Amino acid sequence: MVGLGSYLVQVLTFSARVFRLSGNDFVGNHRNLASRTFRTSSLLHHSPAYPGHIPLNAFENAFLTVGSAFMAFMDPRRGDMVAALGETTAGSTLPRLRDTMLDSPEGRRILKNRPRISSKTLDLQRLKALPDGTFGREYTRWLEICNVTPDSREPVRYIDDPELAYVMQRYRETHDLYHALFALRVSALPELALKAFEFANLRLPMTAIALGASVKMKEVHRDRLWHEFVPWGIRCGGSARCLLTVYWEERWDQEIQEIKKELGVWDPPGGLSIHSP
Repeated sequence: MVGLGSYLVQVLTFSARVFRLSGNDFVGNHRNLASRTFRTSSLLHHSPAYPGHIPLNAFENAFLTVGSAFMAFMDPRRGDMVAALGETTAGSTLPRLRDTMLDSPEGRRILKNRPRISSKTLDLQRLKALPDGTFGREYTRWLEICNVTPDSREPVRYIDDPELAYVMQRYRETHDLYHALFALRVSALPELALKAFEFANLRLPMTAIALGASVKMKEVHRDRLWHEFVPWGIRCGGSARCLLTVYWEERWDQEIQEIKKELGVWDPPGGLSIHSP
């Protein structure tokens, strides 16, 4: 699916470039369209700023935004489309989040060290051996129950500034830690509840856009989302410390309840936990 997703994103990006050029050449000679597409794309786009980077101009960014939003709406499980939408809509949010991290001692260390979360960087066996109730043990318990791995997140591709690209990557890789913090399942209702929390806490536009997927939910779940879980997310996320300033890798041995108290967060209403029947 990752390979197919990357291919579809490339198609959307290339289509944007072809569409842009075809509009300019509508009354001109169409025979050279393919060669003009390649030549003009090369001229309009600067060199990649980091491995995997795909530079986009404003039109291509807008085209990819619409395409990825449509595909993510049709199938919210398409993590690659959700990831592309998050990057193309981030705008001025990432510089603000970067500045928030710089204002925090932990955040500054994160930006300096640029830690990554994956099965290669984590000692999962050590975390499993930690006492119950510690953040590391509860995180590995969440991975096991939800059948998730730390390697399931897409790499950042469409953000030009390498430091801001890391901020987005850090959000993407710590998203599952937020799930573990609240012991949330990975189905639609808890995912959207967490998106409401993330919007209030981080203000990433994609997290608010994702709530539009609630129109596809059963009425009883949609009512609970908007009357119980979104209000929780807005209140809790809005009053909590910015979670991107937390150096989670330094907190595996810390009691999870102590972390919640320190960050100013509390559990959502019942029914979303991995511990619920």
